[in-house]
Amino acid sequence: MRGDVEWGSIPGLVRSAAERYGDAEAVVEGRTRISYAELGARVERAAAACLANGVSPGDRVAIWAPNSLDWIVSALGAVSAGAVLVPLNTRFKGTEAADVLQRSRARLLFVTGTFLGTSYVASLRRAAGEGPGNGRGPLPGLPSLEQVVVLSDDAPADFRTWKDFLASGDTVRESAVRSRASQVDPSWPSDIIFTSGTTGRPKGAVITHAQTLRAYEVWSDLAGLRHDDRYLIVNPFFHTFGYKAGILACLMRGATMIPQPVFTATTALANIAAERVSVLPGPPALHQSLLDHASRDAHDLSALRLVVTGAAVVPLRLVERLRGELGVETVLTAYGLSEASGIVTMCRRGDDPTVIASTSGRAVPGTEVRVDAPFGTPGEVLVRGFNVMRGYFEDPAATAEVLTPDGWLRTGDVGVLDEAGNLRITDRIKDMFIVGGFNAYPAEIEQVLGLHPDVSDVAVIGVPDARLGEVGKAYVVRRAGAVLTGDDLIAWARREMANYKVPRTVEFVGELPRNASGKVVKGELRARR
Repeated sequence: MRGDVEWGSIPGLVRSAAERYGDAEAVVEGRTRISYAELGARVERAAAACLANGVSPGDRVAIWAPNSLDWIVSALGAVSAGAVLVPLNTRFKGTEAADVLQRSRARLLFVTGTFLGTSYVASLRRAAGEGPGNGRGPLPGLPSLEQVVVLSDDAPADFRTWKDFLASGDTVRESAVRSRASQVDPSWPSDIIFTSGTTGRPKGAVITHAQTLRAYEVWSDLAGLRHDDRYLIVNPFFHTFGYKAGILACLMRGATMIPQPVFTATTALANIAAERVSVLPGPPALHQSLLDHASRDAHDLSALRLVVTGAAVVPLRLVERLRGELGVETVLTAYGLSEASGIVTMCRRGDDPTVIASTSGRAVPGTEVRVDAPFGTPGEVLVRGFNVMRGYFEDPAATAEVLTPDGWLRTGDVGVLDEAGNLRITDRIKDMFIVGGFNAYPAEIEQVLGLHPDVSDVAVIGVPDARLGEVGKAYVVRRAGAVLTGDDLIAWARREMANYKVPRTVEFVGELPRNASGKVVKGELRARR
């Protein structure tokens, strides 16, 4: 089955799911339980409000909120109105979020009220409350942003509540909403996923409706996702893994979505037992914490049948424990990146546990993967196929750096292919490391740490961590006369960047090792650790 042919667009998928799965349970959020028919109606109402507020095809609409039913409805409503979705990382600070909003020139923003003790509205005001003031919205520093809708019952006077926003679309006819949805062409961009590169400057990977639907029809098929599955979506919706391998995959199969906004093993275990969860993708650290939890045996986890993991090294012991201790029927690993629609390779059901643990599987159908090195030796991983992005949003120079004239995407990851075509990722040209499933880019972190008045020079590497897979370690050269401590710098960093980016340890050095061209030799730093 080709998803892009069957549904045409994401709005087409939403309507098809509402009609096909009707009374089946679509989303469970606490005591709230809604059917696929009701989800379709809510999405159409959100789309009507977008139309009433001037959202046109191609406009960027951003969302900065944790996993929730409102995220699903607002995001799919915007896309059904023809907008291009720009999801923002919930761990961003206000300045990081404002940067992406400015770069994408988002016209509308859906934002949570308070999450994890942080007021997103207040942090946006601090970051973008001053500026030229020539826009029509509430944030002078973001003149393109016309409206901010707070996904709660309360909002500042110059913002809007979710209830008020939805009500504004009640005069829009259903025929107008469906007409707009039907106009969405498969070749149009469906979303822009901003991902930092080696320069530390966020770049937005532009992916189309056709690419998205085909990729996650393939994912659903290879994973074996079924209509009777109950899917605990812990992976954040702002990430391809949560939005596309989560929400959209469930819409394709009619599976039940159970969004969890914050991962704690205690809450996950309770959800798995209470809701008879059968599908739980996530990074290895997530599954490890469930297996090791003191009260694991007090919960009935017998319904769990499918685990898809990746984004980090997967120990063979983890695969064996999931199968042996929890009775998980299918454990799969995969590899992807935003620039390739989030999916490049994937293991197949029936693969040997050693293949699942030691590789990320084989190229998914319709794509090619090669390594830029002699067979059996590490080299840069390149991918070509339907899944490769259109390019970086309004950044032709950066696009030209990663897309070759004949269509290959240079991933920046280093890997080895075996005789069966299984890919093993061994290193990262980009120096990226992965903290509990989140990509952390040293260049970006180094830029921020370098702003501290007592830091003269800094380099960041990833080091192994038993719980998170990898964490950051900073090698810092103090300014002359400074008495900065590691604890001081870490505390400062926590105020300036998302928590997963903050180095866990700091080592002060007299100077950083550099080569003849002045570049830091990170291999030497890794050898020290």
